Amino acid sequence: MEELFTLKDLLLSGNIDDALILVEELTEMSKDDKLNKIFSFSKILLLHLIKQAAEKRTTPSWNLSIDNAVKEIQRTNKRRKTGGYYLTPEELRETLEDAYDLGLKGAAKEAFEGKYEAKELAEIVDQTAIINQAMELILES
Repeated sequence: MEELFTLKDLLLSGNIDDALILVEELTEMSKDDKLNKIFSFSKILLLHLIKQAAEKRTTPSWNLSIDNAVKEIQRTNKRRKTGGYYLTPEELRETLEDAYDLGLKGAAKEAFEGKYEAKELAEIVDQTAIINQAMELILES
């Protein structure tokens, strides 16, 4: 909020160059926030998709978590006023690949009642198939 007051003061004083720098910083902060949210929901999505793949079953709770994570990723990624998206499909895939290990670690604590370590669980599931499934869910409208 303080940045907005500073921006107002810069504009009122006619300091357009510094105001534009501040606008750029605010824009980057906003985008970083969006990317962090997408990453966080990607971990949740992957965790549940990994559990489904490993245990070859699902639960209503897992399905709800998957649906929620997908919706939040879609919602966060969409630029409301200008249209378009913050992340391209390629960047979304990179984000999922980056979040995969954390999703796997979380799934290892929950799948099979924590019986397997993440490394062991990784041998049971197909990472590429899970990321492809996540992409399909996110990109379907």
